[in-house]
Amino acid sequence: MARSAPGTLVGVTDWCTHPPGLDAVRVGGTKNPKTDRILSLAPDLVIANEEENREPDLAALRAAGVEVLVTEVRDVPQAFRELARVLDACGVTARPRWLDEAEETWSSLPRPATRLTAVVPIWRRPWMVLGRDTFAGDVLARLGVDHVHATHPDRYPRILLDELRACAPDVVVLPDEPYRFTADDGPEAFPGLPCALVSGRHLTWYGPSLAEAPRVLGRALRAARP
Repeated sequence: MARSAPGTLVGVTDWCTHPPGLDAVRVGGTKNPKTDRILSLAPDLVIANEEENREPDLAALRAAGVEVLVTEVRDVPQAFRELARVLDACGVTARPRWLDEAEETWSSLPRPATRLTAVVPIWRRPWMVLGRDTFAGDVLARLGVDHVHATHPDRYPRILLDELRACAPDVVVLPDEPYRFTADDGPEAFPGLPCALVSGRHLTWYGPSLAEAPRVLGRALRAARP
């Protein structure tokens, strides 16, 4: 909103980092928002997400008379639909150029020449991975990467490290959020397996970053398997 509707955004979470120089009141995290601070800003609308925000917090805001829009994003097409819904709810009448560019980028992706299997941890201590029905999983699938827990009953299952290693995937995809995997924290757990350190923003965010996500993620995946 800071980019597409200047002046509309009055409060953001402690974890909001884009666009650079974002100037708005910080209202806590997605799991522990400061509802009193949100209410003090007298917003016309609060934008939330079904997997990031807790229902009791949203119920408290609604009980105080605040309208809450809850997005659900589990694949790339749904991301574009929900982004358009948010923009409409915020009174943005001119469709942003970045949204057209992002949709064109994803709709014109060539069919992957080969497909890879992957394990995709999102946390350690305990180890958690992408499971069924996730936006990040769909992003990877469209880039030719099929994660091995895509049919797990849970969306973000806890899997023992020995079991992850035993999957013997073509690549281990390690994003830098929500857990910040780095070259020194993550790959050492998977000896003998190629590890791709990828941008969590491009893997899990839906917004302007979608336009460059295939290029950024593709480069990181290729670097892991030269």
